Amino acid sequence: MMNANRALALPWNIYGDQQDSLAVLSSGWIQIYIEDAQEALDMTIQGFAIAEHAEVLTPVMLNLDGFVLTHTYEPVDVPAQADVDAFLPPFRTPSKMSLEAPTNMGFTAGPAHYTEFKVQQHRAILRAERVASEVDQEFGRRFGRSYGGAVVPYRCEGADVVLVTLGSVAGIVRETVDRLHARGVAAGMLKLRFMRPFPEREIVQALSTARFVGVLEKDVSFGHQGAVFSGVASALAGSAARPALLNFVAGLGGRDISRGDVEQMFDQLQGATVQPADERVRFVGVQENGNG
Repeated sequence: MMNANRALALPWNIYGDQQDSLAVLSSGWIQIYIEDAQEALDMTIQGFAIAEHAEVLTPVMLNLDGFVLTHTYEPVDVPAQADVDAFLPPFRTPSKMSLEAPTNMGFTAGPAHYTEFKVQQHRAILRAERVASEVDQEFGRRFGRSYGGAVVPYRCEGADVVLVTLGSVAGIVRETVDRLHARGVAAGMLKLRFMRPFPEREIVQALSTARFVGVLEKDVSFGHQGAVFSGVASALAGSAARPALLNFVAGLGGRDISRGDVEQMFDQLQGATVQPADERVRFVGVQENGNG
């Protein structure tokens, strides 16, 4: 399923942030976040291969930032239909509905059996991490493009300060990292592609040398912090690396995230210290005297 990320009411807003999908991380869907149109096309094809794998059999949600991706034209390389058909053979499932051998699906499960169903879902999504990597490698062999797994580090090796993000904003963060390097700043970016299964080991490895880590995301769990930040902070809490952490909440309701905004995030990170959890969240570009 392709999800066009949109802001949640109230107030009503048709523009894009990521509150809708990140609010349902526990829904039982694999969640993939897309940066551009080519990745959207390719991951649609890969998504079927992941979801239909016998060890997974779990729905996949492809998240595209509303308007930024869903209403923007970009040139893409469209694979030949015959090549896609060869990559995605006809779907066969052991749970196919049949009038000859009728069964019911999703009917009911009491306390004696419900937990076991949930354990199966949990294990299937954990297995999806390995399956997704295999699918991406095979896709690369066939089509000449691959996406590097659940996380994509950019100039993270040896970086002092790293900004973690997901979705289309990764492009402007990558450009900012390049400009900072030209000024002698050891900056990096870690792009998350999967939020479920959550790539905890890969995150810890990519951030192993960073002294300052920020998470830029287009959501917030009111009264706490961003969903992405919660996952990243939890992963790092059990690692040898204990960087100073800040959570940047930006782009809510489709508000623009500028190059200047991203540079300010890196500036704030370089002076950050380990802070209490309730002081880590920073809303970007808030109009304190505005409406509301």
